[in-house]
Amino acid sequence: MKRLLPAPLLSVGLFALWLLLNRTLDIGHVLLALVLALLIPVLTAGLRPLPVRIRRPGTVLRLGLSIVVDTIRSNIAVARLLLSPGPPRHPAGFVQVPLELRDPNALAALAMIVCITPGTAWAELSLDRATLLIHVLELDDADAIAAHIKHRYERPLMEIFE
Repeated sequence: MKRLLPAPLLSVGLFALWLLLNRTLDIGHVLLALVLALLIPVLTAGLRPLPVRIRRPGTVLRLGLSIVVDTIRSNIAVARLLLSPGPPRHPAGFVQVPLELRDPNALAALAMIVCITPGTAWAELSLDRATLLIHVLELDDADAIAAHIKHRYERPLMEIFE
């Protein structure tokens, strides 16, 4: 059954989305939606990441709260930087963050966290996945930023995924 329907929720979503986008329940569209809902998950199975097993759900909630708080603080800091006259106090720069995180799903989550936080951007992950390069809009202390990312994001992600 798993070979025929490797991602049941994806299949249901594709089926419903096709019918909603076409706004019809004609038999031809229902059959086409069914074919797409069965074929697309089978053909794209190799593109999906490894299955996720969350080990500590409470940590997910704490991490989510940390992300919300940090995103609000970063929004305020970036707005202040953009609205204040004169040059920025600190130049933009790159920070190298040594990583212990190895799980691909956790690395993807870390990439999303870094990218949604205003003023930071994921620049590069080393081939051995041991070092992350992040661009920071206003860089005053690279070590403090690396420590912040390791403490606030990497450690909880390791608890959740590894």
